[in-house]
Amino acid sequence: MSWVQQYQPLGSVGLSALVAGIPLYILFYMLAVKRMAGHKAAFAATLAAVILAIVAWGMPVGLALDATLYGAALGLFPIVWIVITAIWVYNMTVESGEFNIIKNSLAQITDDRRLQAIFIAFAFGSFIEGTAGFGTPVAITAAMLVGLGFNPLYAAGICLIANTAPVAFGAIGIPIVVAAQVSGLDMMKISAICGRQLPFLSVIVPLWLSVTMCGFKRTTEILPAVIIAGICFAGSQFLVSNYVGPYLPDIISAVVTIIGLGAFLKVWKPKNIWHFPDEAPATDRKVASEYSGGEIFRAWMPYIILAVMVFLWGIKPVQNFLNAIFAPTFDWPGLHNLVMKTTPIVAKETPYAAQFKFNFLSTPGTAILIAGLLSVIFMPKYGLDKAIPCLFKTIKQLRWPIFTIALILGLAYIMNYSGMSSSMGLAFTATGALFPFFAPILGWLGVFLTGSDTSSNALFGSLQKTTAQQIGVSPELCVAANSSGGVTGKMISPQSISVATAASNMVGHEGDIFRFTLPHSLAMLCVVAVLTLLQAYALKWMLP
Repeated sequence: MSWVQQYQPLGSVGLSALVAGIPLYILFYMLAVKRMAGHKAAFAATLAAVILAIVAWGMPVGLALDATLYGAALGLFPIVWIVITAIWVYNMTVESGEFNIIKNSLAQITDDRRLQAIFIAFAFGSFIEGTAGFGTPVAITAAMLVGLGFNPLYAAGICLIANTAPVAFGAIGIPIVVAAQVSGLDMMKISAICGRQLPFLSVIVPLWLSVTMCGFKRTTEILPAVIIAGICFAGSQFLVSNYVGPYLPDIISAVVTIIGLGAFLKVWKPKNIWHFPDEAPATDRKVASEYSGGEIFRAWMPYIILAVMVFLWGIKPVQNFLNAIFAPTFDWPGLHNLVMKTTPIVAKETPYAAQFKFNFLSTPGTAILIAGLLSVIFMPKYGLDKAIPCLFKTIKQLRWPIFTIALILGLAYIMNYSGMSSSMGLAFTATGALFPFFAPILGWLGVFLTGSDTSSNALFGSLQKTTAQQIGVSPELCVAANSSGGVTGKMISPQSISVATAASNMVGHEGDIFRFTLPHSLAMLCVVAVLTLLQAYALKWMLP
């Protein structure tokens, strides 16, 4: 027997929306105020959502539990599978010692602090964001900059600001994948729209970093390099996100930027080498070249293989071939087509599907697994006898993030299937034609609350779609704006700041870093909000 969603169970849209937000208020309080662990906050919020769905929205207990478990399952596969394999490849490079060569190869390119920040925090950080995400790039790049002699506050702050540009396509495109899953919209279209918003930020982030460090006047000394970095990254990000998909924009953009800027710096040097005022003389800090070109190429080989494999797995004929071998799809028991969506969310009563596709062979996580296994061949004194235990250690290392991701997706899906997300979306229609301006702000808030663009998209993707449809603008634009706006909240989220303070030896100075990054976060958010509003009306031609 089917159950029909309710969107105003408490008598009015406004009151229903306020009550529907209770799980999110709990999440905010536990994360931002109490600074509790993510899995504890996610558990409390999910439990509250299940209770509200049953008590206030009248959802049958079985359907409520099934919807939550369905979301958690989608969190575990394919999302967690991609996260595990990506971080496993990174962990192997660290265990084998190859990551030290990668760090050294980057440090040799320039001794200018401004260019080092662009190279490591922006370009290399984007590469790590694309392959691992989930806090990994800030942890790695902040530690690298401190190791190179950066002021710790600037090391942490610069890495957080630089992490803006790649976040929407982080961890092999997981935020976009999730946005498409929870909204039911075309993934390529969401990817393309993000690729027509974020390059406007990406092209100015190198300039932004340098001005933050030394002011505009000193930044003009490295303006040619700043322009090269911005154009390399933004141009690649646009092309890959629009014509390849959401899995590789960060990886390819970062590689193009590293190669382009590195080649440029071979023939051009700034007249003045800039360092922080309180630093030791450059000769005391300069690191000697320790590795040959062959050793450097070998160290980068795991990520080269990873990029190739993920690219191949993104090609439709390859996906179709692998799915033909093994990709069972089954209806989620006790949920599939048993929840009915009704007006005004849809034009007529429509069953809400719940199908789980176990496309193990064609998922990017499996491509990364194969890339990791192939990479072992190129790691000296490192074999499968070390790689396999490393995989299990990675799973153990990620046990709480895995639990958190499953819970957040469970929270998103119980809110979607119960009608709670739709209740909030209907309330947002009160902003009318201005909603596209607020769409990125909602994403920004979600990332601030959860520390993750993926989680923000899971929470608000369906809400963005519902509201957009109600006011007659592109639902793909608003869902994409949730992700694009969300990236600007990453630098102020409590989780990201905690990672940055740990990596830069600034534990206890979280407030200093928050105050450092907040103005930058708000300024970038305004850029995305205004752009989204323009794309909804005056600049519709920019949309695919």
